[in-house]
Amino acid sequence: MATTATARTRGAAPSAPAPPAGPPARLRFGYASGSLVTATFTTLPGLLLLPYLTDTLGVGAALAGAVVFVPKAWDALLNPLVGRASDRTRTRWGARRPYVLWGGLAMAAAFALTFAGPLPGAAGAWFTAAGYLLTATAFAFFQVPYVAMPAELADRDEDRMRLVGGRVAVIGVAALVTGAAAPALIDAGGGGLAGHRWAGVFGAVVIALGALWVFAGTAATPGPAATPGPAATPGPAGPSGGAPPGRLPVAESEPGLRRQFAAARANPSFTALLRCAVVQSAATGVLLAGAPYFADHVLRDSAGLGALVVAFVAPNLLTVPLWSRLRGRRGYAWASALFAAGCLLLLAAPVLPDAAVLAVMALAGAGHAGQLLFLYAMLPQCIARGGARGGSRRAGVLSGLFTTCEGLGVAAGPFLFGLVLQLSGYVSSGTGRAAEQSATAELGVLAGFAALPALATAAAVVLLRGYDRPTAPTDP
Repeated sequence: MATTATARTRGAAPSAPAPPAGPPARLRFGYASGSLVTATFTTLPGLLLLPYLTDTLGVGAALAGAVVFVPKAWDALLNPLVGRASDRTRTRWGARRPYVLWGGLAMAAAFALTFAGPLPGAAGAWFTAAGYLLTATAFAFFQVPYVAMPAELADRDEDRMRLVGGRVAVIGVAALVTGAAAPALIDAGGGGLAGHRWAGVFGAVVIALGALWVFAGTAATPGPAATPGPAATPGPAGPSGGAPPGRLPVAESEPGLRRQFAAARANPSFTALLRCAVVQSAATGVLLAGAPYFADHVLRDSAGLGALVVAFVAPNLLTVPLWSRLRGRRGYAWASALFAAGCLLLLAAPVLPDAAVLAVMALAGAGHAGQLLFLYAMLPQCIARGGARGGSRRAGVLSGLFTTCEGLGVAAGPFLFGLVLQLSGYVSSGTGRAAEQSATAELGVLAGFAALPALATAAAVVLLRGYDRPTAPTDP
């Protein structure tokens, strides 16, 4: 009987190995919920802060653009330091999650202060600038560790794409809700300073919920505990060998920031991604900052701002699964072509019916969804490849550099749009309502809103050409 059993065993066809399990739904949803913070910080200041300064506090357009830009320049210094700190952090909550929690909650409080508006005019502008500086500082402590997480939550490109795809989808939902609700809250609150206070409180609540949610959702899943120690190599249990996805183990970081920056410069794919991110984010920043002015002075309908935001953001929810079939630089180029085409078609907005304008905004939004997906998916790929070559922990610093470039771009957008308004003769107002503008100023609004993002996107595609080049063998 033993012989027969042996023969049966030898004759049986070997069973196919089970496909690797992807990240659990709880982890995917938990990580994606952090986009409530990211989208609120990007969308609401992008939409509201520049017109709040020019049309409620009476600040000149160029100075208002500088108020939006300076906190992001400060982040350029802060982000890599935050990344370095999170790389070296060891707590029972992991390396990144404490920053995500406390940075998000501090950011919520500072965001409410930004739009509190206790004083009108120049004094109110200084108060707003201080509040936004505090918000941007807290955002760095949230965003840098948050962006680093996918490289540690999953060890396959397919799983990282799923994590990032969920993140992009929630960005769409959050931007859709906050971008449509905040202008309505301002109107319901009576406009001016009082209305913006309600928008600030609303944004603070969404940010706090997102921070709490991502902290809880990325908690350790059942499995062996991760222990601080030397850098581990990827293994079957998860990206750190001994811990499953969601455990976020702490590994050794590079010994110094200078060496990590050298490693980033030696990685052509990563440096190309940085150049692309800053220019593309500037295009997005221009579009967000220009939307209220476009609604007021081109469409002649300030209440149409909410519809513009919905038309631009809604495609995020529908097109991400389609874009996910493409990969890397080629997918980004196709998405950018769609975004640029939509922006250029907006130049015809003065002669188009409102429905056609919304359709063109949706076309640009579909391209923007793909741009976000590919940029965010290429970042953890760069981090994972660098970690595989060097064996050291660089996720925090590399994500910090990426967040710096992305933030600078988003802030540079309103600054550039403010310069266009200033050069075209835009007249500020301290009444809470936009002043009547000359034909030249209205032309400047249209050109800045439609042509500038398209030109920046074309430059971003060119700057991404070095993404597929191999990493230098001397990478430390």
